[in-house]
Amino acid sequence: MPTQERLTIDERLKYLRIMLPHYKLAGLKERSKLLSDMECATGLQRKTIIRRMNGILVRKPRIRQRGRIYGPEMEDALRVIAESEDYITAERLTPNLKWLAEHLMRHGELQASAALLEQLQHISTSTVARILKRVHQDRFRLPRRGPEQANRCTKGVPMCRIPWNETEPGHFELDLVHHSGRSNAGDYVHTLQMVDVATGWSERVALLGRSYLVMRDAFQRILARLPFPVLEFHPDNGSEFFNDHLLHFWGQRVQGLRLSRSRPWYKNDNRFIEQKNDSLVRAYLGHERLDTADQTNALNVLYDHMWLYYNLFQPVMRMVEKRSVCDAQGTSHTQRHFDQARTPFDRLCATNVLKPQLREQLEQLRAQTNPRRLRQEIYTQISALFNLPDATPGRSEDVYVTLFAPILA
Repeated sequence: MPTQERLTIDERLKYLRIMLPHYKLAGLKERSKLLSDMECATGLQRKTIIRRMNGILVRKPRIRQRGRIYGPEMEDALRVIAESEDYITAERLTPNLKWLAEHLMRHGELQASAALLEQLQHISTSTVARILKRVHQDRFRLPRRGPEQANRCTKGVPMCRIPWNETEPGHFELDLVHHSGRSNAGDYVHTLQMVDVATGWSERVALLGRSYLVMRDAFQRILARLPFPVLEFHPDNGSEFFNDHLLHFWGQRVQGLRLSRSRPWYKNDNRFIEQKNDSLVRAYLGHERLDTADQTNALNVLYDHMWLYYNLFQPVMRMVEKRSVCDAQGTSHTQRHFDQARTPFDRLCATNVLKPQLREQLEQLRAQTNPRRLRQEIYTQISALFNLPDATPGRSEDVYVTLFAPILA
């Protein structure tokens, strides 16, 4: 009785060649048993096996080729059906050929005889694939944009991470924080944030929408205020950062700028900016929707005060060492060591990249600023921001008034 999984012709011949020496040396009873085993293994009849064992156990070339089963009418039908289905794969097309042909016949797109419909019902997937491969040479199909073709401006821009132990100021991570609320319909406010890896210096600008014009104006605002040169921009792969207009803008405004980008779906490649998005944007504004020009202007006033507060008065810690250690149970974990907390301005002064006149101006600005009053102004501006009318109804301002009421009192 043949096995359920049948051997191919080459596998049968190989098996018979292996059994041939045993068959030649065996007696009558042993040959009978071997023939029974080979009959069960190969699924061939007993007489066929005996003839094979006494003959040549190699495949002979085909003397006469099989004729074509499907004629040109089959190719014409498959060409029309495949075009109607936008050239899907043979695996998806074959089980539906007959009803698709009948459907196209009703619409006057195809003419098929009853014999052709019967052939379409029984044609194999491999045969359809071979025919489609031949008839696809003259097809027209709209171009598909794969993941690597989605944004051609990212090609040539290396994917990497700025090292955590970078010591030179000017290597910035960038990101865009959306303030769309529950719906991303229409234009709404975004926060463009930049963080210097070496010093922790941060810049924020609010913009309404994310077109090239507003992105350009936001970068001009940041570059005009930034007290040290930009060496590297490291955003994610968003088209708001990588487009022909901004690449041209950066090339004109920042000489020798290096561009790099994070890997798609790896948020930890921008770990510094992701941390600041949470602590310096979401912690103050939450996930509520902001979508008016007045809210954008008010948010920029708030960010001006936050620029002064967090860069000149808020100390930050920077990791200086990390290593893998094992505890008593043999579990490995990462041990991190941080340096003494200093403000981004103090870290920037230690690198000697600031011009003396600019450094003196910033020192005077810090000396004249009351950080406690500045903090109070920040929370007052947040409360005023969420009291502004919203273009989208349904946002609750009372939540923020209640949240900051103890601080404002």
